[in-house]
Formats: sequence, structure tokens, C-alpha cells
Amino acid sequence: MGSMTFTRHAAIVVTVLSLGGCANLERHNPNALSQGDDDAYCQTHGGPQGSAAYTACRKNRDVAVTRSDRMERSHRDLAERMLNGQ
Repeated sequence: MGSMTFTRHAAIVVTVLSLGGCANLERHNPNALSQGDDDAYCQTHGGPQGSAAYTACRKNRDVAVTRSDRMERSHRDLAERMLNGQ
């Protein structure tokens, strides 16, 4: 009975860890933001479309996405090099 309980607990732990790894793959990605989200955000925080503040807001969000893309790519490249033993 004790062995059965241990096996059951071990199976649950393995399942939880596996699902936790899958959940981690769905981390926040700025690229997932749609143009509508950027538009709504910048209208709320920057001003009406066409204003200087709105344009600056959109530019800043584009720059942030570009930086995030670059960082994500460099992390993936590093992980790949580590896996390949380079």
C-alpha cells in the first residue's frame, strides 16, 4: 500500500511538472499585442490619432517590441549554442 501511494504521488508530481513546463511556453510576448491594442493604448495614454503624443507613443511601443524581439532571439541563439556544445 505504501509503495502504491508513493507511485501515485510520483506520477502526480511528474504530471504537474510537465504541465508547468507547457504553461511556461506561453509567456508574455509583446508581438502578440495587436495593432488594435497599441492603438487603444496610445489613444488612452497619448492622445487622439495623429497627435504628436500619439505618434510618439506608437513609436515607443514599436521600439520596445523590436528590442524584445532582439533579446528573445539572442536568448534562443544562446540556448541553441549551449545545447550544441559550442
